[in-house]
Amino acid sequence: VQLVESGGGLVQPGGTLTLSCVTSGFDFGDRYMSWLRQPPGKGLEWISRIGYDNSVTHYADSVKGRFTVTRDNAKNTLYLKMNNLRAEDTAIYYCAQPNSRSSTSTSRNDYDYWGHGTQVTVSS
Repeated sequence: VQLVESGGGLVQPGGTLTLSCVTSGFDFGDRYMSWLRQPPGKGLEWISRIGYDNSVTHYADSVKGRFTVTRDNAKNTLYLKMNNLRAEDTAIYYCAQPNSRSSTSTSRNDYDYWGHGTQVTVSS
């Protein structure tokens, strides 16, 4: 099983980034998927979850209206488009496969698979 995030980098406040998470080794289309992040010096924060297709999505209040999660099951890939980025969005971003469809957990034990993360830095 592999989950490989990419697309992070340095962006100015107000800018846009799109993260990708390419997966392999499990039935991606049959699994809910989540995005979490870990700001420097802080704990994990759950930020988004998507159902089996693009019709069911959930977001944390901190990113609602600015971030959009989508998936392409044909490519086994999860995306996170981040608009109007703020300094407080600076974090390592992880994709993960939750073991519960309703999970907003920040415990690694509540996820079957994790990526290694991609760094997003929002700074002028």
